[in-house]
Amino acid sequence: MDHKNMIQEKLFALQDLSYRDFQSKLMPTVDKEKVIGVRTPALRKFAKELAKDREAAARFLEELPHTYYEENNVHSELIQSMGDYETCVAELERFLPYVDNWATCDMKSPRVFRKHHKELLGPIRRWLASDHTYTVRYAMKLLMDHYLEEDFAPEYPEWVAAVETEEYYLQMMQAWYFATALAKQYEAVIPFLTEQRLALWTHNKTIQKAVESYRITPQQKEYLKTLRRKGEDK
Repeated sequence: MDHKNMIQEKLFALQDLSYRDFQSKLMPTVDKEKVIGVRTPALRKFAKELAKDREAAARFLEELPHTYYEENNVHSELIQSMGDYETCVAELERFLPYVDNWATCDMKSPRVFRKHHKELLGPIRRWLASDHTYTVRYAMKLLMDHYLEEDFAPEYPEWVAAVETEEYYLQMMQAWYFATALAKQYEAVIPFLTEQRLALWTHNKTIQKAVESYRITPQQKEYLKTLRRKGEDK
């Protein structure tokens, strides 16, 4: 049995069919036949064990494209655990074009990125300019996860707003980003709504998400509700 089939066999040994059915319904962009059905704790444990065998892990990382959704998630977990920044970015450059769903895209970002915020801005700008949906979404999520607190700068929400798209999974990430940004950088971000600088759908979805957030004050929520726009909402 070759290495690729061995990995797949081990993942199928962890299969939970009810979880597979549940997970598949959440990911309409992924063929159900490509989902094994491995619960997240079991998958993380498997990836952690695989990472201990450096040769096997390196071989697995070379085996792109993968067949199954869970293989992509194991791949993401292995990248997350990398301690070298340059290697991590290089592996992401190889992997991101194969990401085909929001769930894999939205997994935790590598821990090493916390120490390299300045250097990471270059790859983020490059990924935002990609024509691949989930590469762009990943870049937006990095800006949301890493650059809304002490390393925030006013140009970062400008970068997110500049992505013109009718792709649902990018519009949703833009709304998620701006709703989170309102909770953390309200004064800097509220002009994107008051000046109507976002597309109509994204504008209203941002307000919806912010109003649902426990991190937005009641007074802010009441004001945000007054900013809802009418029109041909998608």
